[in-house]
Amino acid sequence: MLAVAAIVWCMITPMHEAVVEPASKPVRVDAVCAGSPREMGIAQGAAVRDKVWGARRALARLEAFRLEQPRWMPYPLFRRLAERKADRLLSDALERDYPEMAGRLVGLGTGSGMRPRSLRLFHALEPMLSNVRGRIVMPCPGACSAVAVSAGRSATGEPMIHKNFDYLPLVQPFYTLRESRPAGRLRSLDFTVAPLVGAIDGVNEAGLCITYNYAFTLDSAAPTGTISMAISESLERCSTVAEAAEWIMARPRWGGGLVMLADAGGDIASLELSGTRARLRRPSDGAHLIFHTNTFSNPAMREVEAPHDAVFTIAAPTPLRGRRVHESAETRGCRLTELLANSGPLGPDDLAALMADHGAAGIPGDYTPCVHGDYWNTTACLQFFPQSRRMRVAYDYACRARYEDIVL
Repeated sequence: MLAVAAIVWCMITPMHEAVVEPASKPVRVDAVCAGSPREMGIAQGAAVRDKVWGARRALARLEAFRLEQPRWMPYPLFRRLAERKADRLLSDALERDYPEMAGRLVGLGTGSGMRPRSLRLFHALEPMLSNVRGRIVMPCPGACSAVAVSAGRSATGEPMIHKNFDYLPLVQPFYTLRESRPAGRLRSLDFTVAPLVGAIDGVNEAGLCITYNYAFTLDSAAPTGTISMAISESLERCSTVAEAAEWIMARPRWGGGLVMLADAGGDIASLELSGTRARLRRPSDGAHLIFHTNTFSNPAMREVEAPHDAVFTIAAPTPLRGRRVHESAETRGCRLTELLANSGPLGPDDLAALMADHGAAGIPGDYTPCVHGDYWNTTACLQFFPQSRRMRVAYDYACRARYEDIVL
């Protein structure tokens, strides 16, 4: 094995993200990806090459990742071993279960000049950081709150989704908007992170809109494609909420999350997912809206979720230690319940103002819909409109967001 004496120098590098606020970033379509899966990957890699490589460098400051590094091991060796492990876990699994996404990943490597095994590490982090089975030590990659409004509650008559993307400011520079034009399939506008081939959120030319929140799950599934990959597949293939929910539920998945869906016909729903289970939730009678944060509502899904009283241990990133795992998500959920119960018809600006809320005391923090935290922060706000096939995006806190309109 490794000779410890040969690496006593140990390479002391920062073990946690610097505490910084998200900065307002310009919004634009960064990449237009057309053709075969491999061609689409090449186009993305070439268009956002600097972001892909910047994301790899930023891993050194991602505390949730560095906590797995033995103290005696130099970081370059640790990252190399992590890449090899991700490659073993995902290479054959993606070829088997998600061959088109595997092709896009290889193309992304070609376009960016990065080895596919390095890119597979980014895809492995998505489900691995959301699974807390056996030890509540690591946080899911982000928080997030999402609200979907149907025509019966919309001031404009058009259904819409609003999502606050509560993530690490460290990752914000690598946010990417791409236009996907898969050969023979539906076009879409996708929000993602530069090294990922899957979509975190998106709207397609049929008017299907999908957003993705992370969740804390305990059940275990064999490594395979991620939820973001399944979202990309459904944006390429599906036109309605029902079709997309059926597609995603039928696909093998690695990881857990909550997916918000809306379509041009006015249907809205929340899909709760783990590696082994899935349940679809629709608005209660007469509500005309539905929302979620990062906790499950369905009793069967709660059976595979971190316990209500679970607490982050000293093995979690420093700002989270000692906190109850679900505290932020539950508090944000309670506040959204109150705000939505007291609201009338909602237009895009009304919904944006509601999601910019700083709590009853007007003080922003870890537990307000607009998150200003020591770890997670609202780093992007996205609105989706299925009938007009467009999105409004701001890379900033919800309370100071200035939205840009992007039409497919």
